[in-house]
Amino acid sequence: MSFEPIYLDVAGAREALQSVGVDLSERQIRRAAEMDGNGQRRLPFFLDPIEHRLKIEKSLLLSVYSNFQKAAIRDAQISLE
Repeated sequence: MSFEPIYLDVAGAREALQSVGVDLSERQIRRAAEMDGNGQRRLPFFLDPIEHRLKIEKSLLLSVYSNFQKAAIRDAQISLE
């Protein structure tokens, strides 16, 4: 069983997030994909060397959100048992 990466453009990333209940506007997802003044992005998009468009791997995108949720639960110091 090999892992086949699925690369999404900005619109595809927005759709993937909507499929798990994260509704972002087009402007919000584009801002997360843009570099800030320090050359950093809020989400790990990269410039596709062939198409020259921003891309992100689908499982990485969903993993980022999952990791932030886990951190929020841990930091809230609540018991879910």
